[in-house]
Amino acid sequence: MSSDMGPEETGGAVEVPRAVPIDQWDMTAQMAYWGFHQRRRTDYMRYAYLQLGSDADAEEAVDLTFDAVMDCWPRMLEMENLEGYAWTILKRRIIDMHRKRRRRPELMETAAFEAAVANHVDYDALTDAIALYGAVASLSERQRDAILLHYGMGFTAAEAAEVMGNEQATVRSQLRTGRERLAYTLKLRCPENSDGKNRS
Repeated sequence: MSSDMGPEETGGAVEVPRAVPIDQWDMTAQMAYWGFHQRRRTDYMRYAYLQLGSDADAEEAVDLTFDAVMDCWPRMLEMENLEGYAWTILKRRIIDMHRKRRRRPELMETAAFEAAVANHVDYDALTDAIALYGAVASLSERQRDAILLHYGMGFTAAEAAEVMGNEQATVRSQLRTGRERLAYTLKLRCPENSDGKNRS
């Protein structure tokens, strides 16, 4: 058996270095971690719910995300793009939850239905919401993230860029191209506002 195989490939036979417990970190690292946790947990929960449509699934994905972040936090403090690394972990945990559900329906359309019922939206509005969520689901991953954070969660382009670990100009571009794709998909006129600001 090759010694360079990872634990997943060897059924866990290869030992991996244990993460240093948080109570053994210096106080600065501990405070930085809990500050990050407090700053991002609510945002991560809202985003995970938009993707998964279940409070329980969203909470599990986010808890697993912060477990993974804690395991490598001392190393993350040395990274240039800590936010982007943590965002990638969150996205992977959400993918894991989708795989775990297997035959359960993809959630964007279901989330639209549940939100509409909860808010007593009429049938035409419900149909429009499901069409919109379906169109958003067809965007590229980066466009979808920008659209969901900006329009679904009310983030400015700058705030969305920060949580994703991206440049603000990149997010503005993703919003612009995402809107154009949605307009084409939904046969709607593309919004004229392209400055990346939510004016609704």
